[in-house]
Amino acid sequence: MTARFNIGDIVRIRRAFPPGHVRTPYFARGKSGVVDAIAGEYRNPEELAYGRYDGPALPLYRVRFKQADLWPGYDGPAKDTAIVDIYENWLEPDKEGQQ
Repeated sequence: MTARFNIGDIVRIRRAFPPGHVRTPYFARGKSGVVDAIAGEYRNPEELAYGRYDGPALPLYRVRFKQADLWPGYDGPAKDTAIVDIYENWLEPDKEGQQ
């Protein structure tokens, strides 16, 4: 599998709330960030949690967010960031996002 996104791409985390075992943090859903690194390809942990081992590997990205974008009322320095590991199936391009 080839990574769909490149380092520096602006992406948005899907705003989805499926039931069951989900590895994408609630606080990041619907937020825009920048791909900081591609961590490799791994089996989907959301499938592995239910004993499904035959699915394809998914690229895992390290996505950098501005803290103020993640946490309403954040009053720290504007340059503060957080990096969250997100699997590709949760990402979509964000042409309008600004980082």
